[in-house]
Amino acid sequence: MNGAPQQGFGYRAKRTFTRVLVTTLVLGMGGVVAVLLSQLNARTFTLDLSNGQLVVMKGRMLPAGAMPYRPGDTGLADTYAPIPVENHDVSALITQRFSEREELDRALFQLLEALARPRIASDEPERIERGVYYLRRAERLTGLSAEQRTTLKSLQAEVAYYQARQKMEDARKLISEALGQLRLAAESNNRHSRSANQMLTVVSPATAALEAALRAAVHSLSAPRATPEPVPAVPDPAPAPPTPGPADEAALPPGQPLAPDAGNRTP
Repeated sequence: MNGAPQQGFGYRAKRTFTRVLVTTLVLGMGGVVAVLLSQLNARTFTLDLSNGQLVVMKGRMLPAGAMPYRPGDTGLADTYAPIPVENHDVSALITQRFSEREELDRALFQLLEALARPRIASDEPERIERGVYYLRRAERLTGLSAEQRTTLKSLQAEVAYYQARQKMEDARKLISEALGQLRLAAESNNRHSRSANQMLTVVSPATAALEAALRAAVHSLSAPRATPEPVPAVPDPAPAPPTPGPADEAALPPGQPLAPDAGNRTP
């Protein structure tokens, strides 16, 4: 016969085995690559802007895809909760990918610093409160660089005065309310009247002095200094007319008065 010789069973079996082996190797390598990509994606953080808030996203255990980061630990959940950006431009942040949480912390600090700094420098209490909120969010980040930690301490020092002033005002109000409640209890006829009177006798002088000191510190000592009024310039006094000397008097004819500037003439 002129046809091609028929291939034996062993040859066909060998060729089939080779194809199966190659296919298995290719699928196995593809599976390994998929697992590695999934692990890499699962460790990746990204940021997304949603409803005016910057949301931290965590990669899924898949080659691609992410979901909002919701850690089981309460402290971490508060640290990476959505951040209100208040119309701040975050377009550069939402295009980045962070393979480590430290990188994410440093990027978030830059945003929180930009949001906090102009607010804590304001004289408006509401804006200062917003600045303190962003500063407290920044304090929770643990992966900051040394330079960022220095910046954080500087911002904390700037806002410390405001926080101390607010706490003193709160303490004054609490003391005033407590004294008012003690007076009400002392004036009423109940089982606590005697104890309330005794407490008022003991604490009234000290609390009155403390309340006055707190009021002065908050409302007087912390007020801005008054600008001193300019002192009006005093004009120089006019020079006294010179006293005529004997030479001037001798040079005049008898009976003629001496000119006012005669003492200044050079002979």
